[in-house]
Amino acid sequence: MHRAFIAAALVLAAGAAQPALAQDVLKVAIPQRGAWDSGVAELGRRAGIFKKHGLTLEVLFTQGGPESIQAVIGGSIDIATAVGTSAAIGTFAKRAPLRLIGSEMIGAPELYWYVRSDSAVRTIADLNGKTIAYSLTGSSSHAAVLALIQQYKLSAKPVSTGSIQATVTQTMTGQVDVGFGAAPFGLDVVEDGKARIVATGNDVASLRTRSVRVNVTNAATLAGHGDAIARFVQAYRETLDWMYADPAALAVYKDYSGLPDAIVRRVRKLIPKEAMSPDSVAGMDQIVAEAVNLKFIAAPPSGEQMKEFVQIPPPGK
Repeated sequence: MHRAFIAAALVLAAGAAQPALAQDVLKVAIPQRGAWDSGVAELGRRAGIFKKHGLTLEVLFTQGGPESIQAVIGGSIDIATAVGTSAAIGTFAKRAPLRLIGSEMIGAPELYWYVRSDSAVRTIADLNGKTIAYSLTGSSSHAAVLALIQQYKLSAKPVSTGSIQATVTQTMTGQVDVGFGAAPFGLDVVEDGKARIVATGNDVASLRTRSVRVNVTNAATLAGHGDAIARFVQAYRETLDWMYADPAALAVYKDYSGLPDAIVRRVRKLIPKEAMSPDSVAGMDQIVAEAVNLKFIAAPPSGEQMKEFVQIPPPGK
């Protein structure tokens, strides 16, 4: 009996001495806190999906993609999600150690421009001579407003207003004529009748078939922690599946975003799952051509440079 007790104690002691399964820590920058599409990493973290892949995510929220890109380049952040594709290419073209590891959004079904309900602006043509908001220079909202102005030959003036919530304040107080938003975030002022939507991303033809935002990492991070980056992308894919299949995902999103039930329930209809697939960058030739036109880059990258830049881990890796 005494021997059996000692043997059992030794087994328990040996088990206690075994280290817990190590979790790789990745620091992730997410712009515009509260948006459905850019919140994939945070929602998957809350659901335990990234932990299942041996990853602990430390999330930092930023005002826009350019801020996130600078954090990745500086090495304080491992991954930046939902950054403007043109800005990412432009930064890489300047020899920054940036690598693209996934598409974040194809098209811009969630993007909209709005005015106060008492505004005289009713149509896109009425935007002539007005100030139109975007988050930060080089962001996807910046590229989108430039594309809107170019397509409709508007004399409007783009103005950087920071986060979506800051933009709501500036629009409703008349500091800027036309605000921007990304559904479902910011739709509360529309639901309350305080504002009207005058245009959406679907009104801009050049946005519909291309990846307007992407996910990026640092070249050194990819070289030194490629397995962790691959597991991040795989967990990202699985989080997307969960977000569009499990009713519990909406409850997690409501807690994360702080949005009312009526808006939360609309989210999966507003933004189709296929638009958020990370597996390939859509419309790259068009993106590069526009980046040159908007002077984000001086000349198109070569084929070898694009292979160096785009390094999306394949599914299952």
